[in-house]
Amino acid sequence: MRNTFPLWKNLLILSVFVLAVIYALPNVFGEDPSVQLSPLRATKLDQATLTQVDKLLTDAGLKPRALELTEKRLLIRFADTDAQLRASDLLQTRLGNNHTVALNLAPATPAWLRGLGAQPMYLGLDLRGGVHFLMQVDMTAAVRQAEERYVEDLRTLLRESKIRYVSVERENQAIAVKFQDNDAMKQARDVINREVRGLEWDETDTALSGRISEVERRSIRKQAVEQNTITLRNRVNELGVAEPVIQQQGEDRIVVQLPGVQDTARAKEILGATATLEFRLVDSEHSAQAASEGKTPLGSRLYNDRTGRPLLLQRKIIVTGDQIVNASSGLEQQSGSAAVFITLNGVGARKMADTTKENIGKAMAVVYIENKPETREVNGQKVVTSKKVEEVINVATIRDRFSKRFQITGLDSTEEARNLALLLRAGALAAPVEIVEERTVGPSLGKENIDSGVKSNEYGFLIIAVFMVIYYRVFGFFSIVALGVNVLLLVAILSLMQATLTLPGLAGIALTVGMAIDANVLINERIREELRLGLPPQSAIHAGYDRAFATILDSNVTNLVAGIALFLLGSGPIRGFALVLCIGILTSMFSAVLVSRALVNLTYGRQRKLARIAV
Repeated sequence: MRNTFPLWKNLLILSVFVLAVIYALPNVFGEDPSVQLSPLRATKLDQATLTQVDKLLTDAGLKPRALELTEKRLLIRFADTDAQLRASDLLQTRLGNNHTVALNLAPATPAWLRGLGAQPMYLGLDLRGGVHFLMQVDMTAAVRQAEERYVEDLRTLLRESKIRYVSVERENQAIAVKFQDNDAMKQARDVINREVRGLEWDETDTALSGRISEVERRSIRKQAVEQNTITLRNRVNELGVAEPVIQQQGEDRIVVQLPGVQDTARAKEILGATATLEFRLVDSEHSAQAASEGKTPLGSRLYNDRTGRPLLLQRKIIVTGDQIVNASSGLEQQSGSAAVFITLNGVGARKMADTTKENIGKAMAVVYIENKPETREVNGQKVVTSKKVEEVINVATIRDRFSKRFQITGLDSTEEARNLALLLRAGALAAPVEIVEERTVGPSLGKENIDSGVKSNEYGFLIIAVFMVIYYRVFGFFSIVALGVNVLLLVAILSLMQATLTLPGLAGIALTVGMAIDANVLINERIREELRLGLPPQSAIHAGYDRAFATILDSNVTNLVAGIALFLLGSGPIRGFALVLCIGILTSMFSAVLVSRALVNLTYGRQRKLARIAV
């Protein structure tokens, strides 16, 4: 009897091993401290930008290791973090107004490996670090937005109640409702008290003055932080970051930690921007040119489109971004230009339907509003301010009534359409947020965590290796080689998945090493038992692998079910541990059964008269 695999099975095992080596190899090369420069919408990266950056850094005595220019970013690699941080400060000061400058840890993987799609694993904040944002919620803006909503609601309520009023405006953090006579004021007061909650009113003969109550203010602030936290979590999910940390800190701040994130500029752009839309009718009765000279009519407001052309729009807002429930990007069918397809909620759909029904033939504009952090140098000190960008991105004539679903065009590119759809789909922020602190953090528990985690795996592997070789001799050596292939496969799969490895993940690898050797112990003991029963060595090897397989399968399926339950029911580090455990169970099945047997077959399988084996 011979123990041999068919050629295809040997080639399969060899192919899997070679692929595992290729895709695990990027983890050996480490990372370069880097600065990533990404253009804002109106800016382009080209060779001139690269030359300018190179000159700035060289003049400052900061010679980069390499500069890599693509359409979307300029990556500047450095030899150490000190040069990286100094370069980041310099570029932020000189180019920060037109570019996004972000710290990065760029993999030092060789180009030929990157060409094969091989990338290293991400490491969590407790091992390598990542991006840390501390975001401040603008509570004043949250209250102001609530006051503006009350103004619109009161106007609508008085119109529907057919109560004549002179004006409803915000005045000095209050809402002033003015009437022509005392009777109208009293009638309005009764309706408002019945229909509107959260306002405290003072009254005169012909006016009401309302202020948001302190209880309502606290509620608005609380809801603003909660909604912003949920929105930021949705945005992080859109970025595809593994195991993020998004939590409230204090009354008005939110911490966002993105472990192992690579495209930090993209994260900063998506998280830091407060993007929304406003739909307004174009004021066609007055001149935009006259308004640009300081003669803006009452009830209208002057905007500019992206070319700088002035446009006069009505102050009344039809629909805002918080009434958008879904948004997707695509191409407009007739012209093929970039477009965003928008779905409104019920309230927004009714407002849009009523407005378009009454204004067919008139022009409607889409106003894009974005708040961006901006760093300026004042008297040698860095000052972070918030820059508000308001521009008209689309003007179209209303041809027919439309309500719940429609599209907007006029965007510069399909990428901008995707970004805008992402921001709108993830949800509108209840109030603007400003990044008050941003850093790439190192290991939260220090480099000792990495050393301890790696050493625990190395020592565990070494102890198991010594025991197996002493106790099972040659078959113990085969088991250790199979165990090494198992770890290699596990690292390769985690790298392919671009998983984020944390300390619990390292614990999962250590546990996998311990569990994987169990299968080889079962096989070796079964072979010994068959030899004691008098079977020839070749038959003992065959029977040992075949009869141990059922027990191995049963124990691994039980562990796999437990791992899946942990993954589905757990969160954060627990899910990371469960993921490594589940993958490790699958790879251990392959290595313990196929790899070790392939080694045994290659060593003993072709010997017809095998007298004895070292097991």
